[in-house]
Amino acid sequence: MPDTAEHRLFEQQLYEKFANLPRPLYPFADLVNPAMEELAQEYFGWIDDDYGFHSPQARARHKQHRLTDIAARAFPSLTLSELRPVARFTASGAMMDDYFDHVSHGEMDAIRKRIMALLSGTDAATPQDLGIYRQFHRIRQDALTCGMPDHLYRKFIVAIDRTITGYRDEKRYMAHNRPAPLAVFEVIRGECSSGGLPFAKYLCMQKDYRSLPDDVLEHPIILRLHSLASRMIGWHNDIISLPKELSRKGDVINLVLTLQHKHDVPIEDAYEMALDFHDRDLDEFITLQNNLPAFGKSQGTAQEYATDLGTMLQGVYSWHTKNSQRYTPGAYVEPEYGRPAPKNGSRSPADG
Repeated sequence: MPDTAEHRLFEQQLYEKFANLPRPLYPFADLVNPAMEELAQEYFGWIDDDYGFHSPQARARHKQHRLTDIAARAFPSLTLSELRPVARFTASGAMMDDYFDHVSHGEMDAIRKRIMALLSGTDAATPQDLGIYRQFHRIRQDALTCGMPDHLYRKFIVAIDRTITGYRDEKRYMAHNRPAPLAVFEVIRGECSSGGLPFAKYLCMQKDYRSLPDDVLEHPIILRLHSLASRMIGWHNDIISLPKELSRKGDVINLVLTLQHKHDVPIEDAYEMALDFHDRDLDEFITLQNNLPAFGKSQGTAQEYATDLGTMLQGVYSWHTKNSQRYTPGAYVEPEYGRPAPKNGSRSPADG
């Protein structure tokens, strides 16, 4: 969709249409990491140094989005060094999703494979092309620098792989401008492309949670809490971003649009269905938080970890509602992959 005054007016009307409808509400602590502003300044530098293949307008808008604030709100107790890996993933993943929005399923799979080679260390060389791949390579370096235990790092990058797999699998439906069947959508959006699962795995780096054994971290109840947090991050994002997606052809990966397509109802009714869908997951999440299994000497730490999963979820939502400029009329970054690179930019990251 062209970025014109007429289109921005159309978007504005859509945002106004949904502005007074109910939104998700969480009963969790709403905190902010004291390093948030320092981290944001680093993020601006990442864009200046590594995103020359983006247009000046795209770079300016991504700075306005302050994508690293998501991590700073989700993980209020991490040090700046500990924040960098998850913040760099957050920013790079979102900007990657914007840039490659219109690529094919096969192209996205090739991108996924290269990123995973960098994150796993299979490809240990620093990418010579600046940009997205260099940023993903630095995630591994950041994790080593902050002392992230290897077994936790492996869980983190497996979750990142699932996120990018979700981006890839969305392309089949975006290409045909057709919502996925609800059962498929719940997997590729709620369990994958929402990006919530890497956050749930990374939470172990906060406080003393890295000491929790796999008897706790791999317990079905804890894994279900991870899944529910990931799903709710996807659902509340879809509710907030609905006006943007209604204004763009191909943006069909949205819970509201999926429910509308499945039940053949007006968009307002589908919106209410989506909120109910979210709230059922929230009720289950709170019930599991309040009824953890017996974890012996790890009980207190496990309970605090489960509590902080709620704080993490609240933090992501607060970025959407309090300080994000990403979901406002005219703020979206148009996909630029395949367009001529700026004269002062680097090669496209797909050039390898």
